[in-house]
This record gives sequence, structure tokens and C-alpha cells, in this order.
Amino acid sequence: MTGGEPVGRPVFVAGTGAALLTGRAGMARAAVADGPLPGFHPALKDALTFPLAWGNSPIRDFGTWRRAARAKVEEMLLVDREDATPYAPEYQQRTDGGGYTGELVTLSLTRHERVRAALLTPHGPGPFPAVLLLHDHGAKFDIGKEKLVRPWYDGARLASARAWTEKYFSGRFVGDELARRGYVVLVADAPGWGDRGPLAYDQQQALASNFYHLGSSLAGLMAREDARAAGFLTRLERVDRRRIAAVGFSMGAFRAWQAAALTDDLAATAAVCWMTGLKEMTVPGNNTLRGQSSYYMLHPGLPRHLDFPDVASIAAPRPMLFFDGGLDPLFPADGIRVAHEKLRAVWRSRHAEERLHLRTWPDLGHVFTDRMQDEVFTWLDHVL
Repeated sequence: MTGGEPVGRPVFVAGTGAALLTGRAGMARAAVADGPLPGFHPALKDALTFPLAWGNSPIRDFGTWRRAARAKVEEMLLVDREDATPYAPEYQQRTDGGGYTGELVTLSLTRHERVRAALLTPHGPGPFPAVLLLHDHGAKFDIGKEKLVRPWYDGARLASARAWTEKYFSGRFVGDELARRGYVVLVADAPGWGDRGPLAYDQQQALASNFYHLGSSLAGLMAREDARAAGFLTRLERVDRRRIAAVGFSMGAFRAWQAAALTDDLAATAAVCWMTGLKEMTVPGNNTLRGQSSYYMLHPGLPRHLDFPDVASIAAPRPMLFFDGGLDPLFPADGIRVAHEKLRAVWRSRHAEERLHLRTWPDLGHVFTDRMQDEVFTWLDHVL
């Protein structure tokens, strides 16, 4: 083809103001800023109809749909289920936190690796309600569980952890606050953080790529581990297995509703600052287009079947809370609106809309402040 690009050659652009040449006579391609997105990305987005979503799927029985949707998510994780792997917990380094006891516990969340977690238990006879607490990403890998639990066991990480709580949590360690309120709390490092790292920011994409080359998935492994961590809580005599919730902020919120979709061990979920429609998030300038961090939340092929709120809806009609910040630069307002509409429709179809708590905080950004925490704690007290 003279005077143009070969037919079928993919065109990509990156950078503000970048422009694409015509790929065929008379057919201009729109410029894309802050990509990199393929020039034909609108056509790819239009092709995403999420045919397995509740309401789109031809399956009309909700229980049957839940099983089919969960099976599809399970398939796309690329990581086999590890239900038979013994947890074999080892406990060490106990401390009295004032109203609760802290322990470090090392356990097998999969057959591949032993993982160290912080476990907080309120004083008293129990059994207690429990929270699987899931840490954020934040491109900060030196601390993982320490973002949410005061590291009594590691003075070197304490300063870093305190600075993180000041930035995002109004100076609070959320796990310690929950333990003081009477909840058993479990929080483990995700792959690459804390004792399992620290990973460098620009190593994430290579790590994820190598997982794929090995027939596995970084995001799938994290999802499996989180579901297994919920299962570990059900086996503790100190825990009331009927009253276990997942709570997370940012990537931890993604992990929380994802775990609720994958296991029935969780009775409730609170997700702060991670819910959107995929199409609305995939726009020029959005952080997810940078790659790297997004690989922890990327299951290749899943968007051909389900959107993010569709996956979360697998947990319906169990109680779920979703908070978003009106000033959050990571999640466009229209994406939050679309996701909330989808979630409402599912819970409404189950005659359980009162179990779904959706709120946007107009004056807040990407944070989990003390005001938000207090409302989450009160909500947990009510639903568990």
C-alpha cells in the first residue's frame, strides 16, 4: 500500500499530544494521550459486552449463575486451587497490644511458599468475629502488613509504617483499631511486599510476565492466597467462622471483593477506594494504563466475560460496603457511577438492597480516613 502503513500494522502512541498518521486512505485514527493505547482501542472496548454478567447471561437462576460466574473467574486466575495444602501454622513473637494480643504466624497459603502474617486477638474468651485485612499497593514495597498493623516485631519498619498511616489512615493502624473493637485480625504480605520483597516498582511487569511464561499468574496467585487466608481464619477456635469479613483499601479493596467472589468463608466485605467499570477506567491518563502496578489486578481474558462489579456481584446477597472518594484521581466518577448501578441492580434482584452500602465522599480523595474507618467499623458491628 503506497503512501500509508501496511494493512494490519498495529499503531500505538504514548505521550501527551502524540498523533497517529492515517492507517488507510481517508481513515484517520484519533490521537491518544498518555497511553499507550492501541489506535483501535475504541473498537476493542465496544466489543466488551460482559455476556456472563447477571442480567446479560441467559442463566436466570441466581445460584446457577453464581456457580458459572465463579467458575469462569477461577479459570482465568491460571492458578490451580490449593484446598488440600495444610496451613501448618507456626506462631512466634507475641506482644500485648493493650486489649489484644499480637502474634506473628507463618503458614502455607499455597504449596509453593510459607508466608508470614500478623494475627491480632482481643483479650477475652471468644470466639470473636474476624477481619481478613488486605493491604494496599501504593508502589511502596518495604512494608505490607505493616501498613495496617503496628510492627511491634520490627523497629526498622516502624517509622515507614507510621508515615504511611499518616498519609492514608489519619495516623491510625487499622488492624490495631479493629482488634481493640473485638475483632480477630489477620493481615499477610502479598507477593513482593514486606517479608516477601521488597520489589522495585519497575520490576512488577517483568515479574508478572515471568509468571505468564511459567503458565501461571501473579494476580491469580494473590487472589488464591487471599481466599485461602479467609479459610485459615475459619479454622481458628478463637474465631466465630460465621462472622468473618474482608476489609481493604485501594488494591486491598480490590482484593477484598475479589476474595468474597471466590469463597463463601467471608460473611461481609468492606472495600474502600477500588470499584469502577472497566471501560470507564480505561481512558487516556488513567493510572492503570501505565502497566506495572496493574498486573497485580489483571486476569487476561476475564473482561471478555465479566466487568469488575460483575465479579464482585458473585458475593451477592451477602453484605457489602463500597466507599469511594469524590476527588480520587484513580477512579473517574462515571466509572464509579456505572459500577454502583450494576451492583444495585444485582442486590435489588435478590431483594437485598439494604445489604449493599454505597457511598461517595465528595471531599475526599484516595484515602481511608478516620471518618471513613469509623463508619466501616460501625457497619461491621451491625452486619456481623
